[in-house]
Amino acid sequence: MPSTVVSVIIPAYNEEKTIGNVIEETIQIMDSLGLPYEIIVVDDGSTDRTKEEASKYKVTVLSNGRNRGKGYALRKGFQHAQGDIIVTIDADGSHKPKEIPDLINPLFNGADIVAGSRFLGDGQNHTSKLHILGNHLINMTIMVLTRKLVTDSQTGLRAFKRNFLEKITLESCGYEIETEITVKGLKNGFKFHEIPINCKRREYGISKLRMLSDGVKIFKAILKSAVKNSHG
Repeated sequence: MPSTVVSVIIPAYNEEKTIGNVIEETIQIMDSLGLPYEIIVVDDGSTDRTKEEASKYKVTVLSNGRNRGKGYALRKGFQHAQGDIIVTIDADGSHKPKEIPDLINPLFNGADIVAGSRFLGDGQNHTSKLHILGNHLINMTIMVLTRKLVTDSQTGLRAFKRNFLEKITLESCGYEIETEITVKGLKNGFKFHEIPINCKRREYGISKLRMLSDGVKIFKAILKSAVKNSHG
C-alpha cells in the first residue's frame, strides 16, 4: 500500500531535554520505511523550551496555549492528522521509535488498533511497581466489562487506522484517553492487537501521571466507555 500516509503524533509537556531525540529517531525510522508521513508535536502548555526545541525540525508544532492534558493534546493532533494510519508516541524518551514499524505492520493484516505492551515478551521494562499494579487493576476491570484480555491498557505507544477515529468519539482530556481508546475499540468490534515493546526509564523529570486522581478518572472512563454506546 505505497500510498498509505502515516501521521505520528507526539503530545509533549515540559520535555525539552528529550523531545529533540524523539523527533530525530522518529524521522530516521519513518524515512527508512519509505512511506509518506508527517510528524505532529502538540505542545501542551509547556513552561520550558519544548516548543522551541520541536520547532527546530521539519514537523508540525501545535500548541494548546495552556496545560490541558494528554487527552486534549492527542485529540487536537488527531484533528490535524492527514494520515491513513495514526501513530502515538510519548515525548519523554521512554518509547523507542524504532518499534513503530512493528506497530504498523499488523494494520496491513486486519488489525484496526495496535497497542505496544510493556508486559508482553521479555523486553526492557522500567515501569514503576505502583504503575504496574494500577495498570493490572485497570486491565482486570476492562476484562470484566469487555470480556477481552488486554495486558497494557495504559500504553502511549499505539497505531490505528483513521477509520477507527472516524467511527468513535473520544472525549477524554487526561491520561484516561489511553483507556478510552482501548475500551471503545473493544466494545465497538474493532480488531485489537498487542505487540511487545521495550520501555526505558525516563532520564529527565518525573512522570506527570498522578496515581490517585488520574486513576479515578481512568476508572470512570472505563465505566463510561463500556456502559454507554461509544459511537457518535
